[in-house]
Amino acid sequence: MLTLLAGSANTSLLAQPGTVAFLVVFGMSVLCFFLFRSMAKHLRKVNQMARDEAEAAEGEAAHSPGGGASGNP
Repeated sequence: MLTLLAGSANTSLLAQPGTVAFLVVFGMSVLCFFLFRSMAKHLRKVNQMARDEAEAAEGEAAHSPGGGASGNP
């Protein structure tokens, strides 16, 4: 039994040292690429929504009576 486990007759691609670890790391890097790309897209969307809200609030403050640059005291 011990000689079967220690035998060097395995020539399978997945039985070589480091191949499985490389595939795991490569797969995780591909997944992280898509995750980071999606996160950047969502952050751009949130940033644009924050800008739109700030512009809307600024526009309301400028057009409200008693406030803004027109200011009738």
